[in-house]
Amino acid sequence: MSENLYDLLSSRGFVAQSTDAEMRQRLASPVATYVGFDPTADSLHVGSLVPIMGLKWLQQCGHKPLVLVGGATALVGDPSGKTAMRQMLTREDINRNAAAIAKQIGQVVRFDESATGAKLVNNADWLVNKSWIELLREVGPHFSVNRMLTMDSVKGRMENGGISFLEFNYMVMQAYDFVHLYRTEKCTVQMGGQDQWGNIIMGMELGRRTADADLAGLTFPLVTKSDGGKFGKSEQGNIWLSAERTPVYDFFQFWRNAADSDVAKFLGFFTALPMDEVKQLTAFYDERMNNAKEVLAYEVTKLIHGLTAADQALSDTKKAFGASHDVTGDSIPHANIQASELEAGIGLLPLLVRASLAASNGEAKRLVAGGGVSVHNDRIDDPGRKVTTADIKDGYVLLRAGKKKHFRFDVQ
Repeated sequence: MSENLYDLLSSRGFVAQSTDAEMRQRLASPVATYVGFDPTADSLHVGSLVPIMGLKWLQQCGHKPLVLVGGATALVGDPSGKTAMRQMLTREDINRNAAAIAKQIGQVVRFDESATGAKLVNNADWLVNKSWIELLREVGPHFSVNRMLTMDSVKGRMENGGISFLEFNYMVMQAYDFVHLYRTEKCTVQMGGQDQWGNIIMGMELGRRTADADLAGLTFPLVTKSDGGKFGKSEQGNIWLSAERTPVYDFFQFWRNAADSDVAKFLGFFTALPMDEVKQLTAFYDERMNNAKEVLAYEVTKLIHGLTAADQALSDTKKAFGASHDVTGDSIPHANIQASELEAGIGLLPLLVRASLAASNGEAKRLVAGGGVSVHNDRIDDPGRKVTTADIKDGYVLLRAGKKKHFRFDVQ
């Protein structure tokens, strides 16, 4: 093992909390470590990249990554960081989502049978068929309700209208996962987001009481942007890892448009660049920061979508924002539109929604009122404006929202 995992994670900003004062020493030798992901959607979003990169470094430093998809826990719903109960999903939806997110994680983490090869596990395999009475008798005596009520994930919900009994059981299930993986995979460390601290603690305590296990946990910070906004959010919602949900070009632009003060942090979290190089790239808060942002966007896009897609997004960005303003690249968000629609005239507001430049007609109207909407390079001030065949140039209609977002309708 070339580098101690704890030192590497610390140097890149990954360590928020550690349950073990001797975590560095614990991670000096290869250990099986797990990180969990609940399959609540058919794609992860960029907020999930923190634990995914944690798995990547775990593997690189010679440890055994266990990637847990919560096929069972997703049936209950994690209350951590939520102010309302999650939407309940069917088992079919969860199984489909689990397969999709496992494929995404496999873009970054190597799954194979080697000593450091990641192993995919699903807690549905050991929880779904266990009877309620069996689980209650096995672990119930080891949980104190008073103790559970002190955990942030529960307290937060209690202060915001209460928590359902269904969700209250999530902590018990995750704790049981840790003990099960200790027994079956010799897993002694769990890593996860900072909001998982209470769940990790309960798993450690359950392991000590039921299996005399010496377990430990480490949490990653919940990354926020410099403006305090939740990382991974945009005006239209999540930035997804799936190209079907977030086009590669939009994904690239999300990183390219990062605030100057976020770039060094994001390069440390979401790329494999050496930290010395990160410091050099972000040493100057002037026009040279644009190069650092471009490197950030390129590296993260390459990591998630591959080299070819990253090259195309970079090329299309340079064309779109260069002197030529060429927006005909394949990675730039686009769709077909029938000439007959334009002959009849289509409202600008619904067209902005159709292009995902606004979430609703009301939001589109506010964009127009704020002077942020253009057709090609002509600013539009009238929210009642219709887009017609007169707006076709070179075979397409280009909508712009602000300086950095655009969508091309290719006329058929």
